[in-house]
Amino acid sequence: MTTLAQDVSKLTDRYQTTVPSGVRKQLKLNKGDQIRYCIEASGRVYIEPVRAQEGDAALGAFLDFIETDIKAHPERIRTFDGALHDRLAALVGDIDVDLDEPLSPEDE
Repeated sequence: MTTLAQDVSKLTDRYQTTVPSGVRKQLKLNKGDQIRYCIEASGRVYIEPVRAQEGDAALGAFLDFIETDIKAHPERIRTFDGALHDRLAALVGDIDVDLDEPLSPEDE
């Protein structure tokens, strides 16, 4: 197999990495795109872009369900009002997440 691009990236303390620009360009990746990691029996790992037509089957089924329900029961649609916002804020308002903080041992 001919190697078109090869680069190195480093894992953060949260096991995150940046896809190197040469790889992004070769795969035609944009911000927000998804990539799939494939591991062969030999241990070789490769990534490939997940294109729109390959969408998540479970998510697609869920969205189809919501669409059908909205069409069947449009009277159930409600606006996202202040009361709902306040209820959600009460549930998660005090949660503070630092995405740069290393994962705890139990989250590893």
